[in-house]
Amino acid sequence: MLTRALGRRRSWLLLSQAVIVAGLVGMALADPRQTLGPIVWCALAVAFGSATQDIALDAFRIESADANHQAALAASYQTGYRLAMIWAGAGVLWIAARAEVAPAAAQAVLQGVAAYQNGAWQMAYLVMAASMAVGIVTVLFSREPVPVQLPPAKNAVEWIQGALVAPFADFLRRYGWHAALILALIAVYRISDVVMGIMANPFYVDMGFTKDEVAAVTKVYGVIMTLVGAFVGGVLSMRFGVMRILMLGAILSAASNLLFAWLAGHGHDVTALIAVVSADNLASGIASAAFIAYLSSLTNVSYSATQYALFSSMMLLLPKFVAGFSGSYVDAFGYAQFFTATALLGVPVLALVWLASRLKTAAIA
Repeated sequence: MLTRALGRRRSWLLLSQAVIVAGLVGMALADPRQTLGPIVWCALAVAFGSATQDIALDAFRIESADANHQAALAASYQTGYRLAMIWAGAGVLWIAARAEVAPAAAQAVLQGVAAYQNGAWQMAYLVMAASMAVGIVTVLFSREPVPVQLPPAKNAVEWIQGALVAPFADFLRRYGWHAALILALIAVYRISDVVMGIMANPFYVDMGFTKDEVAAVTKVYGVIMTLVGAFVGGVLSMRFGVMRILMLGAILSAASNLLFAWLAGHGHDVTALIAVVSADNLASGIASAAFIAYLSSLTNVSYSATQYALFSSMMLLLPKFVAGFSGSYVDAFGYAQFFTATALLGVPVLALVWLASRLKTAAIA
């Protein structure tokens, strides 16, 4: 019914947004002090709806413009994503803090404990649910991409073939044995950032930075430089080509980790922290914009949602697994060696980007 009224992409976006709103409202109405069951199920609904929205939005973005404009759309996507992270992270805490009842908060301070106020969090979650109106209104006023005509499935077997098997078969058919190289690049491109990033907060604490210092630097300078990096990455990708900026992003991402190794030996210095975090987030923004544009260029418009979901899943699988050993590595060798090691993880990425760029050049020729 929604597809007939709005089109395939917008209908999935609207449905997923409705699931998110329902989940957030459910979390607001549930009291975790009484039972955790409703909170858990509502949180799962929010996560499921969010993942579905992300995939549908990627498909919408890829199908809405040609390959030459994917870098600009990727930069816009990164900008919105980062702004939303601030609102959903720091914003929800700010709302909950201001919705607390003063006497209870004061009593908690005197007792030395953190008193949970369900009404404050109820307000915070309801505001987050209302914030989804931005996306819902945008979907309603957006133009549905030109639909790709696919033959209707006659039965469940044909539907599974078209929805699940055909997208992967198409990717392997188009790239042949080069698909292994492309998938390897996707699997490791962000490995330096992800493995390093998981130890960033413990590093700040061990270096003696206060919560206020870390919040101010990462939420202000860090976010600003990420947005600048995403914009610069999108512009440069359109000007010089995605593969060149993909290489630049890989170099900068690995090199910025060496700045953290320097900071580990430099000691507690807020000015130095600002410089390091700013450089790291600038590099991350450039790399992310180029990488999203690259992933978008690999998809077949007929299977954009399924193929991009495959790529985005592979992007974090190996890095997250390796990152699980980060704490043990720091305990054994220290922060300076850890950050240096994460920079070295980026060296194979440079080789894969170089090979992938030669493959792309040969394909064009």
